[in-house]
Amino acid sequence: MRFTVAIDGPAAAGKGTIGRAVAQRFGLAYLDTGLLYRAVGALVAGGADPVGAARFLRAEDLQRPDLRSAEAGQAASRVAAMAAVRAALVDFQRAFARREGGAVLDGRDIGTVICPEAEVKLFVTASDAVRARRRWLELRTADPALTEAAVLADLRARDARDAERAAAPLRAAADAVLLDTTELTIDAAVDKAVRATEQRIGQGRG
Repeated sequence: MRFTVAIDGPAAAGKGTIGRAVAQRFGLAYLDTGLLYRAVGALVAGGADPVGAARFLRAEDLQRPDLRSAEAGQAASRVAAMAAVRAALVDFQRAFARREGGAVLDGRDIGTVICPEAEVKLFVTASDAVRARRRWLELRTADPALTEAAVLADLRARDARDAERAAAPLRAAADAVLLDTTELTIDAAVDKAVRATEQRIGQGRG
């Protein structure tokens, strides 16, 4: 069976949590595509050529402990705006998406560019303030000096860069199910995503 769930949306909207839960619920492989760009960004920060880093990305590069930092997020957003970097990572993502057994991918252009034929497309979003608070709570232990206002400014800068880039800008696919998690608990958001996936699986079997 080849069945793809494409989950797109801005940072800290909850798409990673939802993606992992949907993958576990249906026994699908899971890929956080943002890690690919974070890894490339980290390598570039260390002096690597962006396209070369993307083309020769290794599995161990995705295991770096610093990939969840705010700095890695900004670096990822910068390299993701480079068309050549995105092109270098396309084949890997598409092969993963259509692997036997099915897959869930989350990112910013999965349903629009990487896998427009995905059987399920979700666009997960939330208000700026809620996303900033979520990310701040996630990062404050590692960086006690970090303020919620700084995280909000960082998210808005990333949103603008992701939405305005020429290569695969962040936007919802025309046939994506919109999932606003601003006022949803994690369980409620996952439930909505699971039900949307179950509906499409049922249609496919029908």
